[in-house]
Amino acid sequence: MGNKTEKDVQAYRDYVKTKTPVHGLPLNMVKAFLTGGAICTLGEFILNYAEKMGLDKDTSASWCCILLIFLSVLLTGVNLYGRIAKWGGAGALVPITGFANSVAAPAIEYKKEGQVMGIGCKIFTIAGPVILYGIFTSSLLGLLWWIAKEMGVIR
Repeated sequence: MGNKTEKDVQAYRDYVKTKTPVHGLPLNMVKAFLTGGAICTLGEFILNYAEKMGLDKDTSASWCCILLIFLSVLLTGVNLYGRIAKWGGAGALVPITGFANSVAAPAIEYKKEGQVMGIGCKIFTIAGPVILYGIFTSSLLGLLWWIAKEMGVIR
């Protein structure tokens, strides 16, 4: 059972090679650029429209974020954002819309398990590590900045 022949090892390598997806980096980069660019263009449109309607820059930015998050959650709910993310890769996952999707998708998926054990427990399955390490890293960098400022390294 432990004796594997070279033929078995090669057969396994061939099998793995046929099952492993091949990704074209240049094409994926173009798709991510187009997807992220479309999201950012939509965000700029919302921002400019809100300012044109008389809102100040900060309020316009808040409405832009709220609407982008709402659209992301809505598209997640009708099972479209996953398709966009699959096609656009990081272009759809990196902006705030991707974070909203990562929170909404588990909530929708585990809704059938109930409010507490389903949605409550699973809502931050994907986003939780991002929040955790984001807070940890920003706290660490803040501490380093404070130490450097106290030592006179920076002003």
